[in-house]
Amino acid sequence: MTNKLTFDSSTTSVGDLPTPEPDSPYHPRRPYRFSTLCATVENPGLKDQYGSSSVPIYQTATFKGVGGEYDYTRSGNPTRSHLEHHVAKISSAVHGFAVSSGMAALDTILRLLKPGDAIIAGDDLYGGTNRLLAYLRTHAGITVYHVDTTKPDTLIPLLKTENNITMVLLESPTNPLLKIVDIATIAKEVKERVPAALVVVDNTMMSPFLQRPLEHGADIVYDSATKYLSGHHDLMAGVITCNRDDVAKQIAFLINATGNGLTPFDSFLLLRGTKTLALRLNQQSSTSILVARYLHSLGFPTFYPGLPDHPNKEIHERISNGYGAVLSFSTGSKDVSERVVAATRLWSVSVSFGCVNSLISMPWLPEDLIRLCVGIEDSADLLDDLERALIDAGAVRRTAAGLVRVQTSIGEAVQKLAEKEAAQDEIPPHEKQWVVSAPGKVILFGEHAVVYGIPALAASLSLRCYAISSPRTDNTLGVHFLDIDGGQPDGFKHEWNLSELPWDAVPSQSSQVEGEVALNHQLLDVISSQVLADISDTHARQASLAFLYLYMVLGAHSGQRYLHSLLQARATLPVGAGLGSSASFSVCTSTSLLLVFGRIRVPSQSPPASPDPPLASSSSSSPSPKLSDTLAQCANRYAFLLEKILHGTPSGVDNSVAVFGGGLQYTKGRSGGLEAIDGFKALRFLLTDTRVPRNTRSLVAGVAERLAKDPNGVDQVLEQIRDVVVRARHTLGEEGDGTTVLAGLIAENHAHLIDLGVSHPSLEDVRDVTGRYGLATKLTGAGGGGCAVTLVPDDFSESSLSSVIAALQEKGYIPYLTEVGGPGLGILIAQSTSALPITPPEPATPDTESDGWLGGQTVALFVQKSKPELGSWIGGLGDWAYV
Repeated sequence: MTNKLTFDSSTTSVGDLPTPEPDSPYHPRRPYRFSTLCATVENPGLKDQYGSSSVPIYQTATFKGVGGEYDYTRSGNPTRSHLEHHVAKISSAVHGFAVSSGMAALDTILRLLKPGDAIIAGDDLYGGTNRLLAYLRTHAGITVYHVDTTKPDTLIPLLKTENNITMVLLESPTNPLLKIVDIATIAKEVKERVPAALVVVDNTMMSPFLQRPLEHGADIVYDSATKYLSGHHDLMAGVITCNRDDVAKQIAFLINATGNGLTPFDSFLLLRGTKTLALRLNQQSSTSILVARYLHSLGFPTFYPGLPDHPNKEIHERISNGYGAVLSFSTGSKDVSERVVAATRLWSVSVSFGCVNSLISMPWLPEDLIRLCVGIEDSADLLDDLERALIDAGAVRRTAAGLVRVQTSIGEAVQKLAEKEAAQDEIPPHEKQWVVSAPGKVILFGEHAVVYGIPALAASLSLRCYAISSPRTDNTLGVHFLDIDGGQPDGFKHEWNLSELPWDAVPSQSSQVEGEVALNHQLLDVISSQVLADISDTHARQASLAFLYLYMVLGAHSGQRYLHSLLQARATLPVGAGLGSSASFSVCTSTSLLLVFGRIRVPSQSPPASPDPPLASSSSSSPSPKLSDTLAQCANRYAFLLEKILHGTPSGVDNSVAVFGGGLQYTKGRSGGLEAIDGFKALRFLLTDTRVPRNTRSLVAGVAERLAKDPNGVDQVLEQIRDVVVRARHTLGEEGDGTTVLAGLIAENHAHLIDLGVSHPSLEDVRDVTGRYGLATKLTGAGGGGCAVTLVPDDFSESSLSSVIAALQEKGYIPYLTEVGGPGLGILIAQSTSALPITPPEPATPDTESDGWLGGQTVALFVQKSKPELGSWIGGLGDWAYV
């Protein structure tokens, strides 16, 4: 049921709210202040028969009699009626409703829509809101437009009759970045352009105490009453308020029909909580501004509407009468933020907000962001606890002049310098052309045994994958994977209209488990079924899926959904030969997108770098600039995410080698299982692609079957491989020429792999050819075909090497001479014209734009260069920085 209050909303100001009629008309009162309204629960139309000073709990499902006001609690209950009247009163509303949760409130409101209707929503909404909108889009025929609602102009093109806009959904401030939406201006535009559309506002972050959107043109307002209205986190509830009788009638019908009305006991608890709303939020807000100013004074980027430099602060002050009790800040380092959160005592680590206790959490994006939800504790205690946590975490330190913010590592300092320079650059990152590269990898020792906990040794290759990301101007996202045969002459090409991507399927936040970015399988399914259905080639489909998934996640979470871009990728690596081509592609793709969206930054200028990636043993060449560890860790996390999309359950070693380069020891299933091999020297290897397809799963399963039949024999082989790995790591890390020892270990390791049944006649053939020249060769990776690796000593003559290569080519194999142990991820940080022709060729993509003519030439030549030319040409484009 609904309850009406009689008042003239047009003459009611923020500080002049409706008040229940006085008991005596001869002694008129002035309107109550908000805190008085909260504490005074009066419903003239629903008096308790016993005069109870506290609203009783009518804990009953049914009511006796015929024709009475109540018959069934699903349809109405006196305790809930008191609550609904009270919520309407403090919300400047005529009608109020209480349901089982905040999401139940939104679900009830969205049921006002019908198939064919369209809704405009923000692009920085609560995750549960996005999930529900995605469901309606997929199953109910509702069109959802996500726009940046902090800019009212972005809505205007959609506010047309032909778009059938029936609802506009707003949230201000947003959570956790506290973005401000001009509710009044948007409501005015909606009413003028599409009068029938409903303006709906999620007011959870403010509550009626600080913001009453109905006073600014909203049609419906809802709150998760679990938060501030309750204030104690001891119940789940949602409330809906409105002024229109026709809308209220529909909402009342839906609540009765679906049965999501709040229970009598929860209604009692919520009613009790609202009595102290003003007292609690007044204390919480007062402390919040102190905390925000404290963090801001230390130099932390702090997000809170009460700070002088907060975007749209003046708008917030026009539509609200307070700044709230949620703020967030970033430390510049995910690790530092985690230490801060762990070091607090009064600030409890918990989701949600709005209760009397202060809470702290990391909402995932940006990954170093810390959200603070301020409680009613003494402000001095909260500040002291936060300060101690900042000091313990190394985020600040004491000096003679007081506390100062500190960088926790050289890498972070470099990253911050890069961000500062980039911020001063007039060209936003998404309008630049980015060129990146990442090495392949080779398993040197320990194949197959690694599955059973034996360490494996892997190293980076000088054969690399390269990617160029170029801006576009046509609302289109495109890919061009030159190494994938998609039935097109120069590789696989595809384009997507950005506005047609299923943005509402992207969760507003993603979780991390032990430092890994969690994969959302529901989003993967939506992209695969709705966007990639027309791509039949398996490799093209998987590569496109990985690219689109990360693009949409980064775009949605950064509020930059329409960055038109083209990604082109190709490699000097053989694809599918077990040399980490997939991982190097994942690293190039993740790094390119992180650069485009401004998630990682590099200095725009640097000391000159050598054209080719430096080798681990190159001590005489001029040093190349180094990319920060912060950047590398971020790129590696997202590369591993893409590897999970491509392979399901990757080990993580391939992408780690592609990011960090050099040599690594990997032990499966062990915390800290990746260890750099200190002193690892660059080695020359001949990689021979036998062109024989491998079935990795079948080969791994074959070893497992042997182990089941002969556990003692296979265990003995595995332990022998362990011994080889231990000796090889020692040799690889010690000074001096260890090629003779390594050659012997290569032969040993291969013999053990033969015992495990994973070699192949083609691999043995390669060993015979190279063995005639005194070279040691073994299989690499899963075996069963794929590649063989041959150690080439420094004193091996060039003429003999040419003979070996020719002999292998005669048998139909493809040999690659490569260095092992070089740098990892590389980013072109300053482009020159020396590698470009004087006469420009035809542009490869007419609607692709970049940094002027220079970028267009890079794109065209990237496609045209042969594989043997590619590495040296792209290395000579300008100054590179490497991990």
